[in-house]
Parts: sequence; structure tokens; C-alpha cells
Amino acid sequence: MGGRLDLSPLQPGLERVAGRLLESVQPPAVGLVRQRLDPPLLRPEELEGRVREEVRRALAGVAPRRLAVGVGSRGIAGVGAIVDAVLAELRELGFDPFVVPAMGSHGAATAEGQAEVLAGYGIDRSLIQATMETEVVGEVDGLPVHVDRNVTEAGAVFLVNRVKPHTSFRGPVESGLAKMCAIGLGKQAGAAVMHSRGPAGLRDLIPAATRLVDEQGLLLGGLAILENQRDETADVRGLEPGEIGAEAEAALLERARDLMPKIPFADLDVLVIDRMGKDVSGAGIDTNVVGRLRVVGQPEPEPSSVTAIVVLDLTEGSHGNAMGIGTADFTTARLLAKVDFEALYANGLTAGVIGIRRVSLPFVMPTDLAAVCAAIACRGREGPLRLAWIRDTLHTEVLGASPALLEEARERDDLEISSEPQAMPFDAQGRLRPLG
Repeated sequence: MGGRLDLSPLQPGLERVAGRLLESVQPPAVGLVRQRLDPPLLRPEELEGRVREEVRRALAGVAPRRLAVGVGSRGIAGVGAIVDAVLAELRELGFDPFVVPAMGSHGAATAEGQAEVLAGYGIDRSLIQATMETEVVGEVDGLPVHVDRNVTEAGAVFLVNRVKPHTSFRGPVESGLAKMCAIGLGKQAGAAVMHSRGPAGLRDLIPAATRLVDEQGLLLGGLAILENQRDETADVRGLEPGEIGAEAEAALLERARDLMPKIPFADLDVLVIDRMGKDVSGAGIDTNVVGRLRVVGQPEPEPSSVTAIVVLDLTEGSHGNAMGIGTADFTTARLLAKVDFEALYANGLTAGVIGIRRVSLPFVMPTDLAAVCAAIACRGREGPLRLAWIRDTLHTEVLGASPALLEEARERDDLEISSEPQAMPFDAQGRLRPLG
């Protein structure tokens, strides 16, 4: 995609600033700490059978017909295999299924971009019918509810999505099947409308819009996916239309909240994150994990869990969309060079007030080493440095820890020290070798 910056004219100046102001700052030695976890797991050999069983349960008594299957852009573990199992069971039940992207403005808000995202997950491209055209099926609180035209023409949709805490608001129902119904199926137009009233609006509008789509007879059910702290499938659950956006989905959200990855240390000076991305979190950096919201008008969590966040790279699965980069305080020239501003701004503008701070650029440093040192230099207090280092906000079971954190870990039953402190592995060009 287009919309990328040429940073080569900026690099010499960035290097001069880093060399002049950060020469005396050194990164700490780090040891590795592992969290002791025993999460639920749906093993690969069990997955297809459970998915098919839950699809049958959700659609019991429903007459077979042409059916759209909504799939989103989130980096769901094994989503290709899950969707294959859903499609296989639907065919066995007599349905004629096809796949529609249900991802709002993601994929650069283009039909081809959205189809490419799903194809990249291993979904058969010939089964994907992508459009950005919608039909308004009614109103909630004076706002139009948009639905993918391919869905309205088919007359029915079955949703496949992960249930998890949202990164911008709190409510009985957050990210999951209802959000996909109210926002994902609405494409860019519908997503912009739903986001127009900010986080509080999302909390209230998502369940209401889901009920409207159900009342129109379009919603046939869905498959809710729960993941554990290791980015693995913990469970799947088929939901009937009336359960989506209601108590059944709310109960799954509470289970998902308990299973979220966590950083086991509080009061950090610096958090180093190897990579961010849309396939890590819809917010690029999961705000629930880092304890930072970055939404205009919404209070930040108190007490703050980290002073300075450093993010070093952008995943390939993000397709250049660095939504959430504003959650960090420091980043690198190599990450910024991967940003497709067309994709980023399409997502950010659609998100409305939620996007303002999350697309703001942090300090851009010429190297990983400079970014980490800049964060250390700006921590604003004396005393032993409290630095943690994670792969991304989906993977926090193993993390790097500075000596101050290692001393704390030695006293805790939920943590074990895997290695003693060693120099952080920066190469001669100042790039940090990814954790793990």
C-alpha cells in the first residue's frame, strides 16, 4: 500500500540528537522471568469437533439457507482452522455459506484490503465476498445502523469472533460478537457512526444495534472464541441470536477478562515492547495490559502502572496500520518506516475521538538502543530502575526484568526466574534482538 514516509532525510538529525543527549545513558542488564500459568486449553485435535458441535447447537432448528459468515481482522489464534470448521459444519447442515469481512474500517477501508487480511489468515480467497457498500437497516438512538450489503442480500449472517475486554470502554458487553454485528458488519460508514458518540456511546449502542439486526431477521447466531494468556484457544461457545450482546456474551467476557495476559509488575519506569500491531490487539498495544487508555475525555487508570512505554516494531500482519502507536512514548525509525498512513488514518478517523491520541506519534529515535535509553532518561525519579521487556501485549508469560524486578520476583510464588541478568542483546547497529 501507499502512504509511507521516506525517513532517510531525518535519520542524520535523529542520530545527532541521540548521540548528544543520551551518550551517558545505558540500558540495564536483564534476567528472564516466567509467570507460572495453568490456563485452560482447547487442544488442536479437539478444536474442529468442538467448533462443529457449538455451531450445531447455536443453529439447532434453523432452516438451511444462503448464509454469510462474518470474520474480523483480529489476530485470533488458529482463525483459519476455526473458520474452515465452521464452514464445513454449515455445509453439512445444508447451508450455503460464504465469508464476509466484518472489520469496520480495517484493511485500509477497502474491499480488496479487507479480503487480503482474511486471505492472509488462510481463508480460501474464493469464498470471500468483500464490499464496502452497506444498507441501513434501521436506527438506534437516532443513528443509522449499517450492514454489509452482501449480508442483507443473503438475508442472514453467522458471526465468528473472539470475546475479550475492549481497549476503550467498560460495559457488560465489550469486544466480541455484538461489536462485530454493530460495527464490523457496518464497514467504514457504520463504524464511523457507532464511534461518533465516543466510548460511552459504544457501550450503549453496540447492544442496541445488535438487537436491531436480530429483529430484522438477519442474525442467525455466532461462535464466540475465548483465548488464554498464551494466545491459544481456551474455549469456543455457540450463541443463539438472543444471546449475542446479552447475558450469555457478558458471562463470556468475564471469563475472558480472567484469562487476559498480564504484566506481573506494577510501578514500572520503562516498559519495552518488541512489537505492536492490529493482529496483537485492535488498539495495537492492548490498553488493558499496559494500564493506559489514551482516549480524550476518559480518565487514565490510577495509579499509573508505567512511566514510559517503548515500542520497537510493527507486525507484518498489521499491513502498515499502526493504530495505537500513540499509546507509546518512544518508538523507532524502523517502525515508522513501516507505517501506511492511509491505513492508519482511515482507522483513526473512523474511530473518532478514540483515535485522536492513539494515532499521535511518540518520540521517534534512530535505533532501538536510543529509544530504550531515551525512555530511561525520562523516567523522572532516582532509585533502582524498574524496567520490563515483553514481546507484545499478547505474549507476557516470559518477560525480561531489570535487577530491581528480579529481586521482587524471588519473593513471589507466581513467578520463577529463568535466567540471571545479562546485557540486553543489542547488535552493533543498535537493534534489540526480539525476546524469545
